[in-house]
Amino acid sequence: MKNYEPKKMVASSRYQNFFPTLPSEVQKDIYNRMSELLEEEKEYCDKGNYDHMSQILTSIAMYEVLQKHGKSEEEAYKIVSEEMWKFLNPSGMQKLSKKGFFLPLMKKVVPLGFSKKSGIGWRYTWHKDDPKNVFHFECNECIYAKILGRRDLMKLGAMCCHADIINYGELHYTDFIRTKTLCQGGDVCDFKFVRYDTDAGEGWERTESI
Repeated sequence: MKNYEPKKMVASSRYQNFFPTLPSEVQKDIYNRMSELLEEEKEYCDKGNYDHMSQILTSIAMYEVLQKHGKSEEEAYKIVSEEMWKFLNPSGMQKLSKKGFFLPLMKKVVPLGFSKKSGIGWRYTWHKDDPKNVFHFECNECIYAKILGRRDLMKLGAMCCHADIINYGELHYTDFIRTKTLCQGGDVCDFKFVRYDTDAGEGWERTESI
């Protein structure tokens, strides 16, 4: 499991800025818990899943260890979720969405990127017959749902789903539509992007996705 080391995983996770602010004893316990989780979830620790496992295992360990060090469950979840979301910066995607080639680019880049960044435990359905102003696909199997589901930690999965809302929820000329996710009780995660000729507020209403 090359590179599957707690310190490197935290450093590549969305907690890379927040983690150094934690007390040293908390950091140590998070690393130790991640080592345990790596052994428990080693079946998913392949090359493709590295970025996903860095998020999943760091989130679990931080959530559990913060409670061990005196935080309530609500406080631990608030810290873990807000610090993860705070790290996200959708400005680049929003700027790119102003371009006319945005949706055609998404249709090419997303399947390719997912094929390289999704290891064992993932399955997608791609639709190549979409009209030019629509791009949609389904995630049929997801390691977030698999790992967090059996640990009764689906709220951390839903937290990760919300990252998509932050990244895609304010795109120019483009509506991001998702009605269900595996981590929120759905049978699939249904992703849909619809492109309009005008920006939001000019002839179309942005969907409130989950």
